[in-house]
Amino acid sequence: MSETKNLDEVVSTNFIDDFVKEDMAPGGRTEGMRVHTRFPPEPNGYLHIGHAKAIYVDFGTADRFGGVCNLRMDDTNPTKEDVEYVEAIKEDIHWLGYDWGDRFYYASDYFEDMYKGAEELIEKGLAYVCELTQEEMREMRGDLTTPARSPYRDRPKEESLDLFRRMRAGEFEDGKMTLRARIDLASGNFNMRDPVIYRINHKAHHRTGDKWCIYPMYDYAHPFEDAMECITHSLCSLEFEDHRPFYDWVVENVTLPSKPRQIEFARLGINNTVMSKRKLRALVEGNYVDGWDDPRMPTLCGLRRRGYTPRAIRNFSERNGVSKVNSTVEYAFLEHCLREDLNQHARRVMGVLHPVKLVLTNYPEGKTEMLTVENNPNCPEDGTREVSFSRTLWIEAEDFLTEPVPKYKRLYPGGPECRLKGAYLVKCVGYETDNEGNVTEIHGEFDPDSRGGDPADGRKVKGATLHWVDAETALTAQVRLYDNLFSVESPEEGDFLDYLSETSLEVLEGCKLEQGLRDAKPGESFQFMRQGYFCVDSKDAKPGAPVFNRSVKLKDSFKPGK
Repeated sequence: MSETKNLDEVVSTNFIDDFVKEDMAPGGRTEGMRVHTRFPPEPNGYLHIGHAKAIYVDFGTADRFGGVCNLRMDDTNPTKEDVEYVEAIKEDIHWLGYDWGDRFYYASDYFEDMYKGAEELIEKGLAYVCELTQEEMREMRGDLTTPARSPYRDRPKEESLDLFRRMRAGEFEDGKMTLRARIDLASGNFNMRDPVIYRINHKAHHRTGDKWCIYPMYDYAHPFEDAMECITHSLCSLEFEDHRPFYDWVVENVTLPSKPRQIEFARLGINNTVMSKRKLRALVEGNYVDGWDDPRMPTLCGLRRRGYTPRAIRNFSERNGVSKVNSTVEYAFLEHCLREDLNQHARRVMGVLHPVKLVLTNYPEGKTEMLTVENNPNCPEDGTREVSFSRTLWIEAEDFLTEPVPKYKRLYPGGPECRLKGAYLVKCVGYETDNEGNVTEIHGEFDPDSRGGDPADGRKVKGATLHWVDAETALTAQVRLYDNLFSVESPEEGDFLDYLSETSLEVLEGCKLEQGLRDAKPGESFQFMRQGYFCVDSKDAKPGAPVFNRSVKLKDSFKPGK
């Protein structure tokens, strides 16, 4: 836990920081208090990249001011909540590098307090039991020129209190009654037109079991929980701005230990994906993807399985900034942040995804030598590694043509010398085909005086530099090439399932990789030279049956300032 910082030490990074400074300054609303925020996810699904921004805002704001941030599960709706989601949320937040210490709470921790607060509102004449159905409530909601109506609004508080207690006791079926706040049926803000604060729901809760059959609405529970935990600043996404008057109303009219301040910021939107939990659940339950952690999903567990790093996601969240205006960010920028990180930290290796055999006819049969190559030139401390080299190699099928096209600088009969990365210069002298004309083997000759294959040797070669793998020691693996799950930039518009891309996953069998990858650990990332960044799949990879996922292509399509 960091110490509370002097306000002069805190450099504001966004408008939220300015508000916090204003509150903490002498004479301010929270003068002398420690900044205290919270992250309150609902445990009805897995966290996605949009939540990463909220986590960055909640935990980051507290950290900049030397404050603390709680983790609280908003488990006020038992319909789709599950312990599985609770544990997954905790794992994802820890993976991102944030910690809540001993400040882990549930909204259900306060169910009894919320109930007493509701009784207090009834006794003050500020809440009443209403028997309108949802449909009737909608019909009586009114419009901008017509007030809402409720025939139960003037029900005596003694009667409402009795009915509310009987609601708790389980005497009424679902939908029979609600408890509504008594505020202003003519308010221009429809959230203040006597909103429902309790509803009947005879469904067991994952923590409290059958103890409760009435549950608080989120708009009532939210300020209550913040106040009970003495939160100083409740940071919410922008859709809660119109709900803030009710938030403040609850804080002012219920006896609570503190008076938190709600501040709203724009949530994160990204193209080429969906981030509605309802839609993500539909993808999972409809078997359109391989679970919540499918590497094409925008969930944090899916991004982690694909090879995204905490540093890349935190950089993405920070560099997007915090504003009051909703906007959509290019998915390419998220990829750009990952590429930046992996370019600095991922070890370079060679992997051949579409292998074809190259036989060096003038290399001694039975001979194998070890060549020293650099792991990552951007990370000198990563050192070097040794790779084996022998007469028979695997190269990419696209690095050979029987008849070259214009400007083709790779192998073909009679073509120029090419460099085998870190090894020798080689030229093509022939090839073999099967009965259908498919190339089965390329014949080449190497230059024994060009060991190292380094352009710095001064020899000018017209051909390209090719990656390769020694056929004697190659690791055979499955490689999965992932791309956008949706074929359009805005799948939210219309039926998103109609936009599922048929090319979002390509599975390659029989790929040939360097032998050193036999010991690669699940989640470990590498740059396959000329191919992209890949990681070991954390779910399906098994000893003797490696699986690698492409995290991101090498080519960066993101253009800053676009």
